[in-house]
Amino acid sequence: MYYIEGQSHDPAFNLAMEEHLYRTVDGRHPGYFLLWQNAPSIIVGRFQNTAQEVNRAFVEERGIRVVRRISGGGAVYHDLGNLNYTFIVPNDEGTPFDFARHAMPVVRALEKLGVKAEFNSRNDLAIDGRKFSGSAQHMDKRRLLHHGTLLFDSDLSVLGRALAVDEEKFTSKGFKSVRSRVTNILPHLPVQLSMAEFIAALRGSLSGTEQRPLSPEEARAIEKLRDTKYATWEWNWGESPEYTERKVRRFPWGKVEALLDVKNGSIAGVRFFGDFFGVENRDELEALLAGCPFRKEDLRERLSAVQLDRFFRGAAPEEFLAFLLG
Repeated sequence: MYYIEGQSHDPAFNLAMEEHLYRTVDGRHPGYFLLWQNAPSIIVGRFQNTAQEVNRAFVEERGIRVVRRISGGGAVYHDLGNLNYTFIVPNDEGTPFDFARHAMPVVRALEKLGVKAEFNSRNDLAIDGRKFSGSAQHMDKRRLLHHGTLLFDSDLSVLGRALAVDEEKFTSKGFKSVRSRVTNILPHLPVQLSMAEFIAALRGSLSGTEQRPLSPEEARAIEKLRDTKYATWEWNWGESPEYTERKVRRFPWGKVEALLDVKNGSIAGVRFFGDFFGVENRDELEALLAGCPFRKEDLRERLSAVQLDRFFRGAAPEEFLAFLLG
């Protein structure tokens, strides 16, 4: 099995690296074991509604990236206090999902470091009942990708805020994350380790791995996949399933309720209600916003095409934009 240690902290590059390497594995390939880290980011599951999983205002303020992965499961927060591991192996028999098989090497590695971890029924790794690792899988008849997070010394306060959303606002067909009590590994170690020492210990616990870097050709192919897929709004937000969001806010000029139907990341329909005043019929604005991608730049462009305070007397475009996205 080849061992590759990630050299980039770009989440879009790292997820593209996983997919590219996954495509190269077949029945004769020895497989890959990867260890890699991301700069602050939220990684959402393949079938999730991104808007439902992310505290959008918080992540935009903090510059936290949001990227979708190819495996299912729930949303997770990454930062440089978190370590990610990936196994990519042949799957000639097309075996069903087996999370324990690829999670147990991590349990054994931690045991050597003096930490008693357990694999639970949710396919998570936990210490004293508190989750420190979630995992997910993607497979076809020829290959399997198993990857997971390892909270080593992550900023748990940011984790909680970045993933916090008002669940009552949404009615969605997406798969929602199950929130769990979490902990870092570092406080449980009998001897304190740096991240570099922890990485070395994990790698050392897996015998039979041969380290190799990415080739220049591989790096170029990964960069292309990053730029055309993992760094795009269409993949990260537009792939979200259909959902309905209800937004309510009282402004100095009146109360507004917005009901938005969003499909494939764009507004399929919107209705406005409230005790506001306006001289124009709201139907005109609702028709203008239909079909608009549900992101700041596109909404701002649509709103700039009308005189907003003719629909909502006293409304300022930027505050109304923040309301729609909040």
